[in-house]
Amino acid sequence: MTKAELVSKIAEKTGVEKLTTLTIIESMMNEIKSSISENEAVFLRGFGTFKPKKRAQKTGRNIKKNTTIIIPQHYIPAFKPAKVFVEKVKQNLN
Repeated sequence: MTKAELVSKIAEKTGVEKLTTLTIIESMMNEIKSSISENEAVFLRGFGTFKPKKRAQKTGRNIKKNTTIIIPQHYIPAFKPAKVFVEKVKQNLN
């Protein structure tokens, strides 16, 4: 599902204009992004948690130059679904 399809479905179900729905979804995504970039987790009860996850320093290889490079530790965005959400998906796929 694309963002446009999501906006259409939510607009249909709620009766709110598509432009307003798009603005709300964009605002929500921006707030989640800014919270994670500030090292804060976002908890959505019954859905899951968006949080920054620390990746340890590791060594990698540059295949073209045949050299070893060090990849420094860094943070990546991560999502952990809620148990209720996982159970719902398992139930619907079986």
